[in-house]
Amino acid sequence: MRDVAAAASVSVGTVSNVLNRPEKVSPDTVERVRAAIAELGFVRNDAARQLRAGRSSSIGLIVLDVRNPFFTDVARGAEDRAAEDGMTLLLGNSDENPDREGAYLDLFEQQRVHGVLISPLTDDLPRLERLRKRGTPVVLVDRESADRSYSSVAVDDVVGGELAVRHLADIGRRRVAFVGGPSSIRQVVDRLEGARRAVEATPGMTLEVIETESLTVLQGRAAGEQIRERPVSERPDAIFAANDLLAMGVLQALKMLGTVEVPGDIALIGYDDIDFASAAVVPLSSIRQPASLIGYTAVDLLLKEAAAGSEFTPEQVTFQPELVVRESTRA
Repeated sequence: MRDVAAAASVSVGTVSNVLNRPEKVSPDTVERVRAAIAELGFVRNDAARQLRAGRSSSIGLIVLDVRNPFFTDVARGAEDRAAEDGMTLLLGNSDENPDREGAYLDLFEQQRVHGVLISPLTDDLPRLERLRKRGTPVVLVDRESADRSYSSVAVDDVVGGELAVRHLADIGRRRVAFVGGPSSIRQVVDRLEGARRAVEATPGMTLEVIETESLTVLQGRAAGEQIRERPVSERPDAIFAANDLLAMGVLQALKMLGTVEVPGDIALIGYDDIDFASAAVVPLSSIRQPASLIGYTAVDLLLKEAAAGSEFTPEQVTFQPELVVRESTRA
């Protein structure tokens, strides 16, 4: 900045004003300072500026699996809202791994981010509480706070699970398998709870649970292969997968040898309604979540909390899921 000031024949304070409060400087001086900046290739030290301010202009977002297009859409919505306030989004992928989740939380704390959005692995939130005690707002994404002490933006996954299995019941299916896991992920537990409620309300319907290690296409394929290898009489006539990636893996396994027809032999429904669901070899029915709106709303809550400080009362925003019917469950 001293070099820029010397080149433009102004004070260092004037350079600072041009960078941060240009309306306080005459147009001619602004033009002269910007010309000096361009000529010298000056890039201001934003880290130092943020350190003086005590908080950066970045927001940290930690998702369960960045490979899942649902979370990509959440990030896009969050990025759009952050940009409206001149902020940037830093994306971390926990990959359903608590150590990686902790490493990103540590990094964001060290970076003094403006706030943290997180889809946490468990209900154990001591690290998040430490962040809040230091004045960093935290908003839960795609799940609710168990004690409502955190702001959150989510979809009612219990209702979503009910919608999925009630739809399977409506098309005449009675032997349902739920494919999803691990059970440490709250969204999986809630979707299974909704499925159980629908089964209990339907006479003659049964529910089998096939737990997976993660919510990936590979794990879905393994579950589908397990089902495909059973005798026909022991197979379910419908499958509810905890997300669309699992459902796509199941579909791959069932269609691999051409011995199982979807939906003729087994109807299949997923969750999230990612773009790939409609493009599958058999277009997938799914439970739709407004992913981009979830991200946008989460940043909105975070900025409100940052502005209000200790006076802020946590808010919980819950969207309702929507059934989208495609060929994989056509009656």
